[in-house]
Amino acid sequence: MRDTAVYAAGAVVWRMVEGKLRILVIHRTKYADVTLPKGKVDPGETLAETAVREVFEETGIRIVLGAPVGVSRYRLPSRKQKIVHYWTAEATEAALRASAFVPNREVAGIEWVSPKKARTYLSYPVDVEILDNFLRLVDDGALETFPLIVLRHARAVARADWKGEDTARPLTARGTKQAAQIAGPLRAFGVKRIVSSPAVRCVTTSVPLAASLGREIIRAEGISQDAFEAGEDDIRGIVGKRVRSRKPAVLCSHRPVIPKIFHEIALATGTVEGRYLVDAAELEPAAFSVVHLSATNPGSGIVSIETYESRV
Repeated sequence: MRDTAVYAAGAVVWRMVEGKLRILVIHRTKYADVTLPKGKVDPGETLAETAVREVFEETGIRIVLGAPVGVSRYRLPSRKQKIVHYWTAEATEAALRASAFVPNREVAGIEWVSPKKARTYLSYPVDVEILDNFLRLVDDGALETFPLIVLRHARAVARADWKGEDTARPLTARGTKQAAQIAGPLRAFGVKRIVSSPAVRCVTTSVPLAASLGREIIRAEGISQDAFEAGEDDIRGIVGKRVRSRKPAVLCSHRPVIPKIFHEIALATGTVEGRYLVDAAELEPAAFSVVHLSATNPGSGIVSIETYESRV
């Protein structure tokens, strides 16, 4: 059956003003309502990319995504179902200084309000539900988060078809397309560090992201397949360093290595392991899982995990 749903994405954008939490709401011109910034997915976009783009287009504020805060569903006048995915997003001082919002045909104005006011101010119950999900994160001490992203390299030439060293095995044509496609959604989470196994297939997967960010790829033998199979890996050390840094980072590695990476993330953050970690580690080529951790207390456990499959 053909999917007739309309997909959209947005964010609960927040900032601190004199030590008090404030939420961004928009006043829409056409509908004369008050709502959260969001918009429909453009062709070829992931939901994460849509959320970043739509918030900028509606408010002039450039964001990176924090933890997911839920999905709203409702019927449009056309009777189609609209499905909207939301994340948290901090409006940094730099982003606010760079913003240049001007009232327009879509958005009459933007306003920063207290969470209490937002609950009565928002026009739609589905928006209030998303706000309540956000406030539960606040109550849990997970307002500020950072992502640790585990990425499996893109599709590579099969080992049976490659005559050289395994570490030199390249991506296929499809794998090269996959590597280019994942740069956008990874940027949506504000990546600051790219750590890769030195194998060609991992480094090549990371190149488009590194180029788009203007950053170097950190080649780490400690998360290579050779080191893992020889019992000489340094996954614990590498994961521990990334957790302590509290900076958004990508770890690009291999299928056999990835379950241990998740095991070490659980140990480093005091997280009880379960089936959800196993599922997050079962990545196809060019797929990645975003592990959201508390920036104020990483040892309090994983806040949430979301997984993205390749679209190529």
